[in-house]
Amino acid sequence: MSEYLLLLVSAVFVNNIILARYLGNCPFLGVSNRLDTAVGMSMAVVFVITLASAATWIVQTYVLTPFDLEYLQTIAFILIIATLVQLVEMFLQKSIPTLYRALGIFLPLITTNCAVLGVAVLAIQNEYGFVKTIFFAFVSSVGYGLALILLTGIRERLNVAPIPVHLKGTSIGLITVGLLALAFLGFAGMVH
Repeated sequence: MSEYLLLLVSAVFVNNIILARYLGNCPFLGVSNRLDTAVGMSMAVVFVITLASAATWIVQTYVLTPFDLEYLQTIAFILIIATLVQLVEMFLQKSIPTLYRALGIFLPLITTNCAVLGVAVLAIQNEYGFVKTIFFAFVSSVGYGLALILLTGIRERLNVAPIPVHLKGTSIGLITVGLLALAFLGFAGMVH
């Protein structure tokens, strides 16, 4: 149990997939202007990362490794991720069209979101079992969502703050991400 608690704290706070590893920054910066789209993107990322990591673990364990095809890992993983994102996109378009329209181009960008591929590859590299892979993927994506929602709250506040014109937009967004990453770095002492 303590092993899973340590993995939770590590994946969400210390080795946050966006703030420590800086994987998946395009949708992270692009969707962080409004809270409703940030929450929707967070839920989509949690679903896709968790499901993709489970599927890629199965493919790695039962197809790539036994048949000595590890060199196809990246291609196989990207195909799995693209398929899952298409399913999520079709589901949102039919079930929640307002969220589908709000996410816009950023929903298909989950396919190329390196956070999804990064979590799947990290789970394989760390030689996690199936249950631990699912847990790691889930808490990593929750950490991504937490960082996204925190950034969105800060950026909404910054929209009404007196900021020099040269720092508005992406510039202040990147500065804020850097400060948020430094804040999360404070959790590093908890894991050791």
